[in-house]
Amino acid sequence: MDTPQEVEVWYVLPALRRELALAMKKQGLKQNEIAKRLNITEAAVSQYFSSKRAAKVAFNGKLKAEIMLAAKRIKNRCDRTKQLQGLLKMVRSEGVLCDLHKKYCDCHVQGKCGVCLE
Repeated sequence: MDTPQEVEVWYVLPALRRELALAMKKQGLKQNEIAKRLNITEAAVSQYFSSKRAAKVAFNGKLKAEIMLAAKRIKNRCDRTKQLQGLLKMVRSEGVLCDLHKKYCDCHVQGKCGVCLE
């Protein structure tokens, strides 16, 4: 992974979708409704539930709380986009993206990045 954007696409977005799906399940939504609201397949939802997909990224308590709120707000495609954009902004501001970029990119020499979010 060379760029923070690639880390977002390969790790952060799937992890956010997973957490949103789990939160929606706690709200009592059925798998097909979760898939519809998140615009993903029912198979993807099933894999999120069984930790076969996107289980490598863990979010802190503040982000988890915001994910729970976002899951309640998502009713359609526009809601999903708005909530995901807000969550991605929070992932960046909380330093989660930079931490993941350090983990998956070899551009960090002696702990100094000089790449992320500058």
